[in-house]
Amino acid sequence: MTVVLPRLGLGTAPIGNLFREVSEEDAAATVAAAAREGLTYFDTAPRYGHGLAEDRLGRAIETAGVAEPVISTKAGWLLRPGERVVTDWTERGIRESLESSLRRLRRPAVDILYLHDPDDFADEVRRTGYPAARRLREEGLAGAVGFGMNHCEPLAAYVAEFEVDVVLIAGRFSLLDHDALTTLLPLCLKTGTAVVVGGVFNTGLLADPRPGAMFHYREAPAGVLARAQRCRAVCAEFGVPLAAAAIRFPYLHPAVRSVVVGCRSADEVSRNAESARTEIPPELWHRLAEEGFVPPELLEA
Repeated sequence: MTVVLPRLGLGTAPIGNLFREVSEEDAAATVAAAAREGLTYFDTAPRYGHGLAEDRLGRAIETAGVAEPVISTKAGWLLRPGERVVTDWTERGIRESLESSLRRLRRPAVDILYLHDPDDFADEVRRTGYPAARRLREEGLAGAVGFGMNHCEPLAAYVAEFEVDVVLIAGRFSLLDHDALTTLLPLCLKTGTAVVVGGVFNTGLLADPRPGAMFHYREAPAGVLARAQRCRAVCAEFGVPLAAAAIRFPYLHPAVRSVVVGCRSADEVSRNAESARTEIPPELWHRLAEEGFVPPELLEA
């Protein structure tokens, strides 16, 4: 199935209070700012704040003025009282997850349903999880189905085995991490699977490479921090903000259809939208390739 995706989307984990609390007002302002900037793709999940991100997105998008939003959510984990989350890849579980999401989102269907981080559940996904997602697509409750994951090897295995409409890979195709280029992206290009890239800042390091910044959900090691600071210095030689190069980098691969950036405020949305509009001189890409931040084969076409 062909998936039509806007080039830039809003990731909603931050408005689900990822790492720190976000007020109701700031969450609504974040979605409103996305609408003003022309961002029409919104990615969410039940696990983002135990349903909070979906609920906030559902309420905010009704007043944000987005005529035809593209919304993706995820399934495979059910929310339980006391902030508990349990895995459930049965047809009943996948259906319950999506139906609960639709209630929070205040929508009759979503455009994309991802199976969320099924790294260690291949048998369950094969038997019931993926067939259930396909049936939900056939029923019109999801326009497209795929997988949303943080690791390339198991995600590539799913793409190779199933007819996958779209995948979301987080944190593994950035200026500091090229893991997706090894197998996942070439495979998706061959199969025609649309690719959404999240985590282009690698949990914040490439947005602001300062001591204490996060990389892959942990404090960045000294060597990785130094690499990010060097990348920023090279970009500065060309008058380009590091964040702009980080957001534009994934588009160098033809399999990538969209980039999703998590934001927790209207100001972050505006800054990231501006970064996405920044033109990157070809000379900068080549300099970054010389320094190992850009795989040279991406510049050969």
